[in-house]
Amino acid sequence: MKNYDHYTYKVTWSSEDQEYVGLCTEFPSLSYLDENKVAALEGIEHLVKDVVADMEANGEPIPEPIAEKNYSGKFQVRVPPELHRRLAIQAAEENISLNRYVSLKLAC
Repeated sequence: MKNYDHYTYKVTWSSEDQEYVGLCTEFPSLSYLDENKVAALEGIEHLVKDVVADMEANGEPIPEPIAEKNYSGKFQVRVPPELHRRLAIQAAEENISLNRYVSLKLAC
């Protein structure tokens, strides 16, 4: 069984439901409501565990936990030529590469 503990979980308040909602990034269609924050987290973890077990039993592909994925550190972003020019100018004014400038901007 995939380690369901390695998935990305969060708990947030739902104004609509007036309860906490537990969520799992790798399973966006799942949620678990509870009036208790800790119970909402435990609930979504148990739900994901059950869903993963069911998927395994049926031979379905199981999402890989984001925490276990390897990332190259590279991705392409298409921007309008005017923005590309403006970013290049700002990078030159900072005396750093465009790549470094954009990376710093994304980190903010």
